[in-house]
Amino acid sequence: MSDTPATDPHAPKPAPSSAPKSRPKPRLDFGDPLDQQSSDDTDRGWGERPPAGGSAADLARFLDEKPPHHV
Repeated sequence: MSDTPATDPHAPKPAPSSAPKSRPKPRLDFGDPLDQQSSDDTDRGWGERPPAGGSAADLARFLDEKPPHHV
């Protein structure tokens, strides 16, 4: 004789609860964040244009980036 109660196969199933489901805990990351390159480590992160080559492109860049006291 067992101590577990018998389950009725025709018994109504409990309704799903409307309580918010718990989120899984975020996975711990023990990696070194300094091993990863940030956007500030690149020219693009500082707003630089990709190199275009040619003297016309160099002149355009010079004129775009000319300090105000050189006007």
